[in-house]
Amino acid sequence: MNPPHRAWIGLGSNLDGPHEHVERALDELDALPLTRRRQASRRYASRPVGPADQADFVNAVAELETRLSPLALLDQLQALEQRHGRVRGRRWGPRTLDLDLLLFDERRMATPRLILPHPEMTRRAFVLVPLAELAPELSLPDGRCVADLADDLTRDGLRPVLPEP
Repeated sequence: MNPPHRAWIGLGSNLDGPHEHVERALDELDALPLTRRRQASRRYASRPVGPADQADFVNAVAELETRLSPLALLDQLQALEQRHGRVRGRRWGPRTLDLDLLLFDERRMATPRLILPHPEMTRRAFVLVPLAELAPELSLPDGRCVADLADDLTRDGLRPVLPEP
């Protein structure tokens, strides 16, 4: 059997108990077929990207070990979003759960459904800061170090949060 793949997932929520959605999703990632969660970052609060007329987000990053293909993992992530009541409305609008496949091994991929590495991740502190927390030595397929990229970003409003009681 081939060795498992290493995948990095960005999680975010700003509706209907965002802390609870993120915490439940982290547990549910560990229950995906042929997949186990290796680690998860601290939770962070961040201002929304796009429309400002919405609540702040709770964000985290998780590292998975999986035997699924990138598209099969994406299918599982989108099914998990649906179980959390995700409605795809306006772009960058509020959501109960957003799961982004950020990196999958060292793979580069561009299909209508999936682009790897995630095309926006290098501009988002709420992705790079928790990713660098988990794996400061991690590099993108183009050789750029995640920790260096995180250090170069403005952390405008990004702050660690404790889970709600």
